[in-house]
Amino acid sequence: MSTETDKASAPRKGVARYALALVPLVLFAGFAAVAGKMLYDQDVNGRDISAIPSALIGKNAPSLNLPPLEGSNTAALTDAAMKGKLTLVNVFASWCVPCRQEHPILKELAKDSRITVVGINYKDRNDNALRFLGELGNPYKAIGVDPNGKAAIDWGVYGIPESYLVGPDGTILYKKVGPFDERSLTQDLLPAIAKAAAPASS
Repeated sequence: MSTETDKASAPRKGVARYALALVPLVLFAGFAAVAGKMLYDQDVNGRDISAIPSALIGKNAPSLNLPPLEGSNTAALTDAAMKGKLTLVNVFASWCVPCRQEHPILKELAKDSRITVVGINYKDRNDNALRFLGELGNPYKAIGVDPNGKAAIDWGVYGIPESYLVGPDGTILYKKVGPFDERSLTQDLLPAIAKAAAPASS
């Protein structure tokens, strides 16, 4: 036979079950709101949602002393290769499909006398990387091999391709996650290059 306590607790148990059933719905609504905001920013405000803020922006770039890509006839990527230059550091790999998509843009950027384009070859095989550059062209003034991803960790890489604009003084000025396209190039990277390359006002 049910006790008075059981009768009193029954409504509370029902409410608790109802609240638990709402948890997934509330979480989904939260995720949907965040995704909606990102899409709104991208489509309406023209904001590049892949330009993820980095804790390294405004700070000195992590040191680089990577071995060269053997057979590429390209210098090793070290701090000396970047010192005193406005540099675009691009993290790439032959197995990365978006890297292939953005490569023509990197080749055009390599013609810009204001910047030096260098590459970190991420978790790749030497022969595959050479084949990739042989097929698509080599826009890099220096390439460093990062077979275990240690340098990428130091730089806070989310996923490749990923690029960093580093000032002549070694400060990270801009970060791009994902491949460059015409939109991110003209709206984000080129203005950042122009700002960094402009002569300092007296």
